[in-house]
Amino acid sequence: MYSLVRECAADSIPVAVTCRVLNVSTSGYYAWRDRPESPRAQRNREITKTIRTIHEESRGTYGAPRVHAEPVLGLGERVNRKRVERLMREAGLQGLYRRRIRRGRANPATEEDLVQRRFAVTGRDRLWLTDITEHPTQEGKLYCAAVMDAYSRRVIGWSMDARQDTDLVVNALAMTVARRNPLPRSTILHSDHGTQYTSWAFGKRLRDAGLLGSMGTVGDCYDNSMMESLWATMQLELLDSRAWKTRDELSTGIFEWIECWYNPRRRHSSIGMRSPATFEGLNLPSSTRG
Repeated sequence: MYSLVRECAADSIPVAVTCRVLNVSTSGYYAWRDRPESPRAQRNREITKTIRTIHEESRGTYGAPRVHAEPVLGLGERVNRKRVERLMREAGLQGLYRRRIRRGRANPATEEDLVQRRFAVTGRDRLWLTDITEHPTQEGKLYCAAVMDAYSRRVIGWSMDARQDTDLVVNALAMTVARRNPLPRSTILHSDHGTQYTSWAFGKRLRDAGLLGSMGTVGDCYDNSMMESLWATMQLELLDSRAWKTRDELSTGIFEWIECWYNPRRRHSSIGMRSPATFEGLNLPSSTRG
């Protein structure tokens, strides 16, 4: 009750009026207000301030697990996860969570599928995944093709356009190859059976880069589940956060989300609560760092 009195006083509501309405003692309130804070209360106030900052910097997307990881891994502080959960509840803070979707049984793998739903790899540039997503604006749809490294979950190439054609995926692949410069026949690029990925132009670009092409079964989300997860995260944290007026506005938003948030900063539970860029940096051979 006294906490509520203090909040009302901060809003210029007389203490005596609030105490009368809440049926509490005015002298008791002042005694409570002037009482020195316990070390634990002081620590809770400090942690709550840190939690608010982390939650705000995450664009309001982080729940307790990632908020807890930030001071522990990022700042080297010791704080209990249950304490973070409790303080977040008291502060009225929560993350964004997507509903789990029930899916049907997976289809059998085909001869073209070199991955066969085995996405665990032991190093970067061994398995790349690619797919296309779309989102409406008031001008019309914007299409985005992206390439992800399965090792670190890092988006290593992307392309956006008003048309969902072969150039869209070829440009995303071109950016990826220029950035990573993979060794010939050492990297698998896994996609679906979309016409963009089965086109002659994309196949030629794949061969010229020395990549091993792989395709999942038709209409089976299990065969590219990591890309499906990426799109679902972007949908929740960015695309559905507002109505987009123009394609340029949305493309700028996607660029900023990928390059300024997702790759360098967003923590992933599957890679030890590190961001993709941090995870790669920690696991690069010493000869390639710098």
